[in-house]
This record gives sequence, structure tokens and C-alpha cells, in this order.
Amino acid sequence: MEPLYVVLAVIAVLLVVGGLWFALSARRRRREPPRIESPAETIAEAEAAQTTEAVEAAQEPGLIEAPPPAEPQFERPESIPGRMQRLRARLAGAGGFGRAILAVLSRGDLTEADWEEIEDTLLTSDLGIEVTTSLMDELRTQAKVLDTSDPAAIRAVLRAQLLELVDPTTDRSLTLTRPEPAAGWEEADGTPAAAVLMVGVNGTGKTTTCGKLARVLLAQDRTVLMGAADTFRAAAAEQLTTWGERVGVEVVRSEREGADPASVAFDAVRQAARTGVDVVVVDTAGRLQNKAGLMDELGKIKRVMEKIAPVGEVLLVLDATTGQNGMRQAQVFSQAVGITGIVLTKLDGTAKGGIVVTVQKELGVPVKLVGLGEGADDLAPFDPEGFVDALLS
Repeated sequence: MEPLYVVLAVIAVLLVVGGLWFALSARRRRREPPRIESPAETIAEAEAAQTTEAVEAAQEPGLIEAPPPAEPQFERPESIPGRMQRLRARLAGAGGFGRAILAVLSRGDLTEADWEEIEDTLLTSDLGIEVTTSLMDELRTQAKVLDTSDPAAIRAVLRAQLLELVDPTTDRSLTLTRPEPAAGWEEADGTPAAAVLMVGVNGTGKTTTCGKLARVLLAQDRTVLMGAADTFRAAAAEQLTTWGERVGVEVVRSEREGADPASVAFDAVRQAARTGVDVVVVDTAGRLQNKAGLMDELGKIKRVMEKIAPVGEVLLVLDATTGQNGMRQAQVFSQAVGITGIVLTKLDGTAKGGIVVTVQKELGVPVKLVGLGEGADDLAPFDPEGFVDALLS
């Protein structure tokens, strides 16, 4: 029995102690005044709650505001008047056959040896035998009636003769008006753009010229699209794309190596019509003029493009340093696709320049653009008077 009494005694003691503790705690709570929060504490708690809510809201998916995408920065091409003035000065610095002839004519009484020197200079300047003979006859005639000791008079005569050969009255503007759609073209597919087809042999700088031409057109406030129809050279499409990215011009290309160039050209012309751009410039692979199969392919490219609308310009890109070989190239390309204009590149790399006269006389096709350097804006419309003045500077 004793263990039972001990347990009951312990329980009784615990009950008494617990009751006393509860009573004392209740009395203490009644005596303490209620706690009043200060305004500062209330404001701090409210701000903390708002901050917590903002953080939680920002962490919810779909509520994070992404920063606006940065607008791409494109290069601004140089204006046409500015580049023409700069290129004219560069051509004058490169020298020309006119300066050499002027130096001989200014000697006074010319001997037969002097006239032979003039003739040699003309022949080595790619003017050709027929043009050289005609110019020599005219210079001899004028020298008889003029005082050849007067440099100003001699320069005026030579300038007039060279201008007549270059023919400043020729229309050298690019055909950039929108053509009439071909039969079967749906109006819902868009309005065809003016089309420019670039052709030439390997190494003349066609792809680079395409990129530079796009810059010329942009400087004239026209919208442009380019087509990479050179599917033979692996780097051609990449090169053209780089030119387009610099100025914000779309480039239509095929990701498949060795794709049909006519198909790429067609896609470019179709995309230009759908997007409403003003001009589409199509690059083609370089080809030797004596390869009949490749020349036939060039004709196919043009025919496929004209299923949408006529091609306004077929520009032959010629290296000005090739001389009379460039003339043979021009003749074959003209027969294959009907050249409408010439682009002379690397004109600053030679002291000649007679190819300007020869190609126009032989083909009846004007030089429309000239390139005088490797810079992005080193391409400008051909200025006959500026060209002749530069030759005589």
C-alpha cells in the first residue's frame, strides 16, 4: 500500500503547484497595460509587407517585364554627291593617259617622234587601234591651226576630243522604275520590284559590287533586297549576307550547297514583290566567257526571273585593269544576256582608263558605275566630265 500512497502524494503536490502558477500568471496579465504600437512601427511594418508582396509578384511567372530589345544599328551610306567628289579626286591622283599626252603636246613644235610617243600612249591605254587613229588625226589637225606652245589651248582641244569619245550625252541612269508584272503573276502576290542582275567573270568583284550598289541605292532613299544566286562559291552567300547586315538589307539565299541559281534568283524576285521593296539586286557566279554551258545558265537565270517581271538592268562588272581582254568578255556576255550597262571596278589601280571609251564604242553600252577603291562607299555613278578632267589633272 505504501507505494500507492507515495504516487497519490506526488500527484497532489503537482496539482497544487500548477494551480498556484496559473493563478499568479492570470493576475500578472491583468496588471500589465495593453501595448500600443507607435506610428513609426506601423509604417515600417506596412512598407515591409508591400516589399514582400512586390517580390512575390515579381517572382510569379509571366509578370517579369523584359527590357525592350535594342534597335539594331545600321551603317549610313555616304551621299552620292559626297562620294562622287571624293572619287573624282582619287581618280585624278591615280594619273591617266590624258596627262601624259598633254605633257607631249605642250612641248611646242612637235616632231614625228613626239607624235609617235602620243600614239604609243593612246594604244597602251586600251583605246584600241580605231579610236587611237581617229584621235591622232584630230589632234594633228588641231595642232596645225593652234599655237602648240599655249598649254591652256592644247588642254581645251584634248578635253573636247576625249569628252566626245566618252559621250556625256549618253543616258547612264539605272532603270529602277517598277516593271509591269509578267502574264500570270497574281496581284495578291505583291508588286514586282525593279530587278538588277549582276554578271561577269571570276575575280572582278561582283559580290562586293552588289553590296556597294545596295549602299548607293540606300543613299538614294530606296529600299533594297539582295539575292545570293552565286551558289558555286562557298563564301559568296556569306559575303553578301555580311554586306546586307551592315545596312539592314535582307538577303535571300539557299542553305543547300550547289542549289539551282535560277531558283534562288526567282525566290529573291518573288520575296522582293511580297515585301514591297523598290529594287532587288541579284548576284551570280563568276564564269569565263568561253564556257558555253555556264553562259547558257546565265540566260536561264534571266528567263526565270522574268517569269515575274522584266529585268530592268543587266550590269556587267569589268575589271578596268584587264584592258582589251575585258572587251572580249563584254561582247560574249552581251550576246548571252543583253548587257544594259557596265560597272568598271579597280579604275584607280591602273593609269589607263581607255576601256571606258572602247567598251562604249564597241557595244553601244554605257559605263554606268565606277569603283575606285576597296571602301564600302567607293562606288559611284560614272561622271564623264569628271572622268576626263581627272585624266587631264
